[in-house]
Amino acid sequence: MRRSTGGLHLLEVSVMAASKMSVPLAVVVVLSVLLTGATHAGPEMDPYKILGVTRTASQAEIKKVYKRLAKEWHPDKNKNPGAEDMFIKITKSYEILSSEDKRANYDRYGQTDDTQPYGGARYAHRHDSFYFDESFYNFPFNSKNQRDFADNKYTLHFNQYVNDVVLDSYKRPYLIKITSDWCFSCIHIEPVWKEVVQEMETLGVGIGVVDVGYERRLANHLGAHRTPSILGVINGKVTFFHYAVAKEHLRQFVEDLLPQRLVEWVTDKNDLQFLSSWHELNKPHVLLFDQVPVVPLLYKLTAFAYKDYLQFGYVDQGLSETANLQKQFNINTYAPTMLVFKENIDKPADIIQAKGMKKQIIDEFMSNNRFLLVPRLVNQKLFDELCPVKQFHRRRKYCVLLITGDEETFSFGNHAFLSFASTNTKDVVRFAYVYQRLQQPLCDIFMQNKDSAESSAQVVILERRNAAGKALFKPVTAWNGSEEDKQRLLEELERLQKDPSILVHDAMLPELNNEFASMFVIRWIYASYDYLSEVIDDILHNNWREMMPLLSLIFSALFILFGTVVIQAFSDSSEDKQTKPKAKDGTKAENGSPGTGSASSRPPKKNFVEVTELTDITYISNLVKLRPGHMNIVLVITDASKNILLSKFAKEVYSFTGSPTLHFSFLNIDKHGEWMNTLLEYAQDAMQIDEDDGGNHKMDYTGYVLALNGHKKYLCLFKPVYTGEDPDSKSSEDEGAGSGGRSRSSSRDDHPPRRSKRSRSLSTLQIHHKLDRLGLWMERLMEGTLHRYYIPTWPGLDKITPSK
Repeated sequence: MRRSTGGLHLLEVSVMAASKMSVPLAVVVVLSVLLTGATHAGPEMDPYKILGVTRTASQAEIKKVYKRLAKEWHPDKNKNPGAEDMFIKITKSYEILSSEDKRANYDRYGQTDDTQPYGGARYAHRHDSFYFDESFYNFPFNSKNQRDFADNKYTLHFNQYVNDVVLDSYKRPYLIKITSDWCFSCIHIEPVWKEVVQEMETLGVGIGVVDVGYERRLANHLGAHRTPSILGVINGKVTFFHYAVAKEHLRQFVEDLLPQRLVEWVTDKNDLQFLSSWHELNKPHVLLFDQVPVVPLLYKLTAFAYKDYLQFGYVDQGLSETANLQKQFNINTYAPTMLVFKENIDKPADIIQAKGMKKQIIDEFMSNNRFLLVPRLVNQKLFDELCPVKQFHRRRKYCVLLITGDEETFSFGNHAFLSFASTNTKDVVRFAYVYQRLQQPLCDIFMQNKDSAESSAQVVILERRNAAGKALFKPVTAWNGSEEDKQRLLEELERLQKDPSILVHDAMLPELNNEFASMFVIRWIYASYDYLSEVIDDILHNNWREMMPLLSLIFSALFILFGTVVIQAFSDSSEDKQTKPKAKDGTKAENGSPGTGSASSRPPKKNFVEVTELTDITYISNLVKLRPGHMNIVLVITDASKNILLSKFAKEVYSFTGSPTLHFSFLNIDKHGEWMNTLLEYAQDAMQIDEDDGGNHKMDYTGYVLALNGHKKYLCLFKPVYTGEDPDSKSSEDEGAGSGGRSRSSSRDDHPPRRSKRSRSLSTLQIHHKLDRLGLWMERLMEGTLHRYYIPTWPGLDKITPSK
């Protein structure tokens, strides 16, 4: 039994004594020993009693009590012999109660990390005062109660993943294992997993374990539907591992998770270009010299963690193309060397050289060199880090800001400001500059004389007071880089150390513009490339369950598109079939017309009629390339009749605006008279002219309405009809309404003189009466009973000379 040595020895003695006793007495003794052993195996300390708080105490109360007891029992202040032990107990108790997981584990099982056999209460069941060690029935399965204790350290919960892991994945990648109870395959990968975790964790890779049986919600969120599975998370994106579980494969998988453009290869040919880009990127540049032919994974992970602050390059010392670089900076070939360059590209600002660089050393090196000596304020995030808000428990932080420009006239002053900052570095003062042209709202607040400020730079000292934007500042001097300017600024900084109240002005600072926002398109292209690569990778590895939503979307779109094409094809073929005209009803309704007789009964979707002008700009979209099955109803007007006819036209066609296949336009005959003549040449049987006119009479097309089918290339024609008190008006109505019918056409052939008389009388009609019969004509259009005049090709509207 896995008990303390004293307990085991006592058990042996009891059994020996039991051989000389009666059986009932032996049973009583054994039970007593078990009870004693269980008591000894119980918790050695109660964190609630040690801190003197209740089980319902909040974190704030626990922290307050801990600070008081820590001061009271600190060995340096309390000379009591038991003070050190008590201080350790207080510290351990606070460690347990300040962690939600540890506190919940203690409340549920009464166990701490020091008293749990094999690391936790998951490995034993507690029944009243007894402990039954499961080593008596230890089965080699990966059950919840027998899982390796190392996995408990990395166990992930849904809220922890969403709130912590996803955000942290923008700084480092995560390697997550999906497992479950009674998973036979999980046992086989455990040795490789432990070895990989041990290596990756030292490099800075995040590790996680998800138990599907207890975290089904998180497993579904990750898209993991089988165990065991291994996946990586970076920048909030999940990528599955598809290869055999081997150390080399997992290491390559982590390396492939990282973006491909983190580290730039630097040689003697491009070193100046790489180092000189500090001004454009507003970042220090890091160079790693090493003899390995590939970039080390640790260096790539570091470049990913600090990608927002530093630009990284790698120099392979084994290449002959890097010999000049090694000689220039006196690089030791026996150990990796890391250099940081800031504004001076000829001399590194910091250097580190060691064999087997550790992550902690590299992180400290990078953190100390995140910014240039005088960085440019390019966004609000950088402003917050360079000029932090004043904290009451910390020393004051001041920013010396140069408001300047990027023109050549400001270069001397900018270099003088950099020289001043490099020789006056202090912990409480940070130097920065800003381009007035790019950060105009911020500069307007600091400028005292805006007229003169545009021609000269200015230096301002400021201190931020709160996160809302309040700041105290003082304009120091107009800056041209002279020695007098430097001396005046130095005196003000010395006064500031003694008397912070010299910052007499206050203002609410606006949020800075993001000067790198224009690079969004490039980032979007890179993100699209990464996404397509991931999709192709998933397809190649037949991860069909995870690809099912995407495949379903693709096939649904293809099905809808294919179905639409097939339906449209049948609709177009049926529209071409024209039946023979009937004696009573004229032409027979055909399939594929813009609508049926019931289409006009559809309620209008809007309380107005959208009418667009047919010009050379809208000609292609509104007619030539009009969608199949759609028609454009065009009203012919002049400049003089435009307002009256459009108002009457809207009233007549309003009831038909509910049809989605009808579009309404108007054509100015004063501009496009020749186009109208060219178009109606194909409708000569409807446009016969009286022989008495000798063909010299100019037609008045005002009030004509054309129904144009751009796809099928045909038109239907409406001619104005008078509905006044003329006794012969009925014949005129038949003539106008029947302009598309064969029976009306034949009637006109029988009475050509009357037709000519009516044509001449149209010019005398009142304009608002010309569209009186348009509603009836629209009904016949929707029924498909109007005659169609087919056009070989639509004449170009832009090629017609406007009529004068």
